[in-house]
Amino acid sequence: MTATLPPLPNPPDTTAAHARFWAVIPCAGTGSRALPAALPHGQAVLPKQYQQVAGQPLVLHTLTAFALVPRIHSTLVAVAAGDRFLDAYPSSAFFLAECGGPTRAETVLGGLRVLRQQGAQEYDWVLVHDAARCLITPQQIDALIDACAIDSVGGLLAHKLADTLKTSITGMAGLRVGSTLDRNDKWLAQTPQMFRLGLLYQALEQVGPAATDEASAIEALGLHPCLVPGNALNFKVTYPEDFTLAEAVLAQRAHAPTLDRFGGERGLASDAPPRTIF
Repeated sequence: MTATLPPLPNPPDTTAAHARFWAVIPCAGTGSRALPAALPHGQAVLPKQYQQVAGQPLVLHTLTAFALVPRIHSTLVAVAAGDRFLDAYPSSAFFLAECGGPTRAETVLGGLRVLRQQGAQEYDWVLVHDAARCLITPQQIDALIDACAIDSVGGLLAHKLADTLKTSITGMAGLRVGSTLDRNDKWLAQTPQMFRLGLLYQALEQVGPAATDEASAIEALGLHPCLVPGNALNFKVTYPEDFTLAEAVLAQRAHAPTLDRFGGERGLASDAPPRTIF
């Protein structure tokens, strides 16, 4: 049976002016690729979003950026059942819900249900952001809101691909180059990704756990999210070496907003005047 695609949505004339902006931070994964391959017997490792970066748990840098955007009505951190790590960092900047699922899509769906319970309306905007993209800035979040709040679909931050893109083939001699792809229309999807609550819920529920991000679920409905240019520093901490790069950037920024909001040691920040190094 073929599903009927919904018509292209339009901002509700009578409610658009009253739409609020909510944020959902999926925080239920373990980030296994970022963790050491071998550990001493019996030693547990915190999920990557709770690992220390520049003297603070990684996710606190992420949450600070959202706390500094006045238009964000409220930020939900969607954690796994029994996860009480952030209880040690009480703040009015976010609230927790144990609605995490086995996949990102299920975690976000759980977060949307919680937002409805908190009074969010179907026409409200929801910004979904990876907890591990700890270098996001308030300015980038504002740029996404400015671009998407007047759009009929919504959109996402993305970075234009700069590197030459290859496909691979596997033979007896191992991996080889299969072909070179045209990079002119290629973008790296980032977050936040911003869509109206009702549309996003419909899309994720229809596509299911296979949705790797919110935009792909929206695309499956036959819609085309807008691309809002981000930058290379809004990368997702995925591998062990990414922690080193994130720490260097945060040290150059002096990460003062995170320290002011959540406390901690300032000694990890460089004493040199801030400068661009990447």
